[in-house]
Amino acid sequence: MAGKYYEELTPGLVIEHSIRRTVSEYDNTLFSAITHNLAPLHLDEEYSKTTMYGGRIINSMFTLALVCGVTVGELTHGTTMGNLGFEGVKFPNPLFPGDTVTTRTEIVERRESKKYPQAGIVTFKHVGLNQKGDVVCEATRLGLMLKRAA
Repeated sequence: MAGKYYEELTPGLVIEHSIRRTVSEYDNTLFSAITHNLAPLHLDEEYSKTTMYGGRIINSMFTLALVCGVTVGELTHGTTMGNLGFEGVKFPNPLFPGDTVTTRTEIVERRESKKYPQAGIVTFKHVGLNQKGDVVCEATRLGLMLKRAA
């Protein structure tokens, strides 16, 4: 398994994820279309030129999905029982087509699961940054993580 087990996810652990991703206009258009988000800020360049951003910005839900998605291979692939929820999702800076995203995860806390003895609950803080180092997404996520077999 590529993912980490509950026992390996100790509070204070920070992972700089190896996957980087340059986001394209196509990514933004496709994601916005398949999720029925027709906001002109994501799809209409002429409209977007008149906004404070000066052009189209990447759909924030795509940004969140990307930031969390790149963590799977190094954190949860084959070792998770599921996502329990998100809290404190923020987008302090916009992401633009052509930006490259890197992701960092910190393990904030963990505790035993009362319902599933073979698992524990881990709090992850994911941070996505653009190529300039500006934070484009922050999210705290709770995951139900498998323990190593005894």
